[in-house]
Amino acid sequence: MGIIKLQKGTKDILPAEISLWHFMEEKALEVFSNAGYKEIRTPIFEATELFARGVGDTTDIVNKEMYTFEKSERSLTLRPENTAGVVRSFIENGMHRLSAPVKLWYKGPMFRYERPQAGRQRQFHQVGMEMFGIKDATADAEAIAIAVRYLNVLGLNDLDVEINSLGCPECREVFKNKLKDVIRPYLSELCEDCQTRFEKNPLRLLDCKVDSCKEIYAKPEIQEIIQSDFICDECSEHFQNLKTYLDVLNIKYSVNKLLVRGLDYYNRTVFEIKSNNLGSQNAVCGGGRYDSLVRNLGGQDTPAVGFAMGMERLYSLLEKRNEEKLKAYVVSNAAAEAVKLVSELREHGISCDFDMTNKKFTKQLEKASKVANFAVILGEDEISNNQVSIKDLTTSTQTTIKREELYSFFE
Repeated sequence: MGIIKLQKGTKDILPAEISLWHFMEEKALEVFSNAGYKEIRTPIFEATELFARGVGDTTDIVNKEMYTFEKSERSLTLRPENTAGVVRSFIENGMHRLSAPVKLWYKGPMFRYERPQAGRQRQFHQVGMEMFGIKDATADAEAIAIAVRYLNVLGLNDLDVEINSLGCPECREVFKNKLKDVIRPYLSELCEDCQTRFEKNPLRLLDCKVDSCKEIYAKPEIQEIIQSDFICDECSEHFQNLKTYLDVLNIKYSVNKLLVRGLDYYNRTVFEIKSNNLGSQNAVCGGGRYDSLVRNLGGQDTPAVGFAMGMERLYSLLEKRNEEKLKAYVVSNAAAEAVKLVSELREHGISCDFDMTNKKFTKQLEKASKVANFAVILGEDEISNNQVSIKDLTTSTQTTIKREELYSFFE
């Protein structure tokens, strides 16, 4: 029988890599908790309808990339993103009754059927936050500030923050109609996806990556519409307030009129953060405001804002770490004594291991030097004198102490 191999678009996270993943997760807990966010963990699969209604049936995610299956005549989908699931939980668990803002953060695996490439897998991981209940641009500014703070804490400091306002449904509708009017003469020249988007969601036209479409959208008469200040006075004030708050926070940003994001639920603020680490630019964070999503999924009208980051992309940009070593490795040919000492060390919170095959001392010391910082030697003399010898495997210095002094040695 042949070997069953890893599925395309998935990846094992091996022990040599896990230290950096722990670092990303620990810093997420630290940064989000520091700002009053509570962790939420939602199921990996949800009703398919949740994503069709939440993410939007005009998106590539819903149309092309979801892992959907039938079970007991119910359509279920592995989550392609986590905002819809968090909103579902917010509604179902009555979190609207809590005083605003309700601040939540999450981490975990997501699933999209797309062409695997560097930093992008079919099973991938995201870390993100959602804030419910605040309509003012202070919430948008906090979301961006927390994203920047988290990236800085990870060691990513050369960042480009891009922002845009998509306006409210009313002013956006006027813009959509103007955009369609000016693009209509070129409709037959657009790619198949753009021809579909033209009717269903014309804003998504601006997100197209096909070169021939981008050339059309670069035409002066189309750019004039794209670059126009189409948003209404209220939305314009909201966007101006956001820029004021970012200035106060000393967060440098640029306005990108082409920034629309790939999900249907966004309104007003959208933003993207790119990292210039390792000499090339990589998008590491995307988010924005989605004031209608809670209502669209059956809840009360609730303003909301959030973002998500791909952890595989973050991992690729961070400096790799050496595998963390154990504090101690017990070296002994007295198996019973070694088992007892290892158990006692672990009970005292000291990470340690020992050789279970009773190899020669030299072989055990060789193994100890690879996996631990100290060798705790328990030979015949040490056992008879109720002592242990401790060898610093970095400096090769060795000392012998009383057995009862061992635990204080490692404090």
